[in-house]
Amino acid sequence: MDKLKQIEAFVSVVDKGSLAAAALEEQVTPVMMGRRIDALEKRLGTKLMHRTTRHLTLTEQGSVFLDHCRKLLEQMDTAEKSVAEGRHKATGHLVVSTPAAYGRLHVAPHAPTFLAAHPEVQISFNLTDRVVDLVREGYDLGIRIGGAIEPSFVAVRLASNRRVVCAAPDYLHRHGIPRTLDDLARHNCLAFNLQGGQQRGWYFQQNGKPVIIKVQGKLDCNDGELLHRWASEGLGLAWRSTWEIQAQLASGELVTVLDDYALPHYDIMAVYPQQRHLPAKTRFFIDYLKDVYAQPDYWNRARSPARTA
Repeated sequence: MDKLKQIEAFVSVVDKGSLAAAALEEQVTPVMMGRRIDALEKRLGTKLMHRTTRHLTLTEQGSVFLDHCRKLLEQMDTAEKSVAEGRHKATGHLVVSTPAAYGRLHVAPHAPTFLAAHPEVQISFNLTDRVVDLVREGYDLGIRIGGAIEPSFVAVRLASNRRVVCAAPDYLHRHGIPRTLDDLARHNCLAFNLQGGQQRGWYFQQNGKPVIIKVQGKLDCNDGELLHRWASEGLGLAWRSTWEIQAQLASGELVTVLDDYALPHYDIMAVYPQQRHLPAKTRFFIDYLKDVYAQPDYWNRARSPARTA
């Protein structure tokens, strides 16, 4: 028999003054209520109450045990309310991993407004281009851009995004516009080096299939913002996400090339471990970011730090 049921029955019988009254409250028979009390006394090895048809009297041990039971049930009730509240009210510490440049530009700047609406939340950001293990490293939420999502995780699309080749008009005027993927071999391609983790090349689709093109150039680094800056300064072609360059595309400071070969989907996703009940702090933050990104002309207004210096 469930220990908690026995304790609840004991407290209920004392509070109601009889087995019959407690049984009526619990919608069970008095016999069943009596069995719970008997089982509790047998498990404890002591008599908790003296029962007659008209009176119920606690023993000395029963009085001491009753105090402990009341405190236990109060603590359980508080714990349950706290968990239930966490599903409907954003509270607690939210730990978020996001790509470095994206987090600086499109996630962290929106945190103050979210916190103003949810003052019982604390947010910690880890801005890194490393794909972190959300479960092992203790993250509530990860922001991912493109790539495969593990089956044990849930992915929520925050915004559309593409990965495109871009350059400043001045560079294209001086070096020509690449028309095919083979033309990349004749251009100065600004790419991540080995330390940047993009050593395999740039990803495209050709004839409906994904292809990887290894590129070369006179400049490479492990920092996406620097590659963006170099492209903006007319130093070469860069393979960038539209979330980073959309404002410059709208203004004409950068233009895209090889659009027919661009990957169709490289979307921005919120990723979290599968769980039965997603905490409100996580769910509300995801919904908040979706609303921010859905604002009219948001991506055209958001300026990259690469152009602020």
